[in-house]
Amino acid sequence: MLEPAKQAYQKQLDDTRVTSNGLQLIYEKLCRSPIYKWLVLILGIPVVVWIYGLYIIKRRNDPYAEAYEKVKGQLEVEGIYEQLISKYTAQINQKNRFFQEKVNSANVAKEATRWADENYREIINAEVDRQLRSTAKQRVTFDHIFTELLGKRMFVLLTFVPGVFMYLLMYVFGNPYQKFIVERLAMSVFVVLGVAFFVFTILYLSPFQPAANILGESATPEQIAAFNRLYGLDQPYFVQLWSALKGIVTFDLGTSFTGNENVADSIFRRFPITMVLAVISLLMAIMIAIPIGIIAATKPNSFFDYTFMFIALIGLSIPNFWQGLIFILNFSIKLQWLPATFSPTNWLSIIMPAVVLGTALTASIARMTRSSTLEIIHEDYMLTAKAKGLSKQQVLWKHGVRNAMIPIITVIGLLFGGMLGGAAVTEKVFNISGIGSFIVDKQFIPDIPSVMGGVVYIAITISLVNLLIDVLYAFFDPRIRTKMKHY
Repeated sequence: MLEPAKQAYQKQLDDTRVTSNGLQLIYEKLCRSPIYKWLVLILGIPVVVWIYGLYIIKRRNDPYAEAYEKVKGQLEVEGIYEQLISKYTAQINQKNRFFQEKVNSANVAKEATRWADENYREIINAEVDRQLRSTAKQRVTFDHIFTELLGKRMFVLLTFVPGVFMYLLMYVFGNPYQKFIVERLAMSVFVVLGVAFFVFTILYLSPFQPAANILGESATPEQIAAFNRLYGLDQPYFVQLWSALKGIVTFDLGTSFTGNENVADSIFRRFPITMVLAVISLLMAIMIAIPIGIIAATKPNSFFDYTFMFIALIGLSIPNFWQGLIFILNFSIKLQWLPATFSPTNWLSIIMPAVVLGTALTASIARMTRSSTLEIIHEDYMLTAKAKGLSKQQVLWKHGVRNAMIPIITVIGLLFGGMLGGAAVTEKVFNISGIGSFIVDKQFIPDIPSVMGGVVYIAITISLVNLLIDVLYAFFDPRIRTKMKHY
């Protein structure tokens, strides 16, 4: 009787969603995660209170309690609990003898009793559910009532206004792709707050004193104290940390220590040029590196392969500042083809910074494309595609490149994030007033609001780029799309 009852109980759990549809399925899916279930209940408090009142009324006629006591009495007569105690006691003693462990009768009895209690409850519940199904009755639970009401259109219409946030959550999480994106955005919020916490802590512990660096060596203690009081630097660590995090959440980053300028305005003026520079460098790298990497992979160990991989190795080895100075010396001073410094009104001035910043990126993407494509073209499914009569171009582009793009996209995302924060050297060489050089100039003071603002905005951008990369994974790999649907 033990195993059939347990199997019936498990089958009943698996079959609970068979008759559900629409909002019912979404609610049942969200209930699998305690976090999402509580989120639904909190957002739909007015609706939940009404349903809970209905549940209290219906619970008085719940057939489960009567059936539970009846089944429990039957099992006690049959001595099922004693059988379980004996069974688990024998198993534990057998295990102790096998491993030659010292037997403690009290511990054995305690462990056997715990296992028996758990199994005994499962058996009772399984038998109760079986009897209720055989009599066309159902246990009255809050989730059952909630699920049943969600299947009624009139209930949804009447409760839509008070439960609008709950239904909005169900709508968003009803689509696996929307759910995936919302979860990634929520994770990004915690990442940005974590970055802000560590950056602030490092700046707070820095040996540099903003007041002394800005006011100079001739500043009196009274002037330094007045400066610290003006910017709240005399407050305790947690008070300053809370003010910094609150400013990030409300997008009010305050004023910088130097120049007394609004930090948010300063970042908004400088961030676009860094983003434009990074995007142009990235597009240039993708257009050059991916075709070169694919061609090198299709002709391994050839002159073409060795030549381009050697050039890529050189591109990885050249320091940005040296390459920028060489470009200025040749293309600006000697040939006078391009301007030496950046000017927003002259589009030619972005060419050299973009090439300098994109050189290492191009080399990295080319090498990863070659490695990934070379690994893919020897897979069994590529041989199968060739055996079916597809041309080399069809096999390569339809089956090879698409599957090779996953690690390439990963590298592109990681390097793009590094470009945003690592563009400071290139910006300094070409006199670009971007976010990278802005952070470098401010960190040695340290101008805490300015550095915090710059780093946080870079972190937000990188988080959004990573989200885009995750979405591209699903576009290129059908296996990831399948996992997202069952996520």
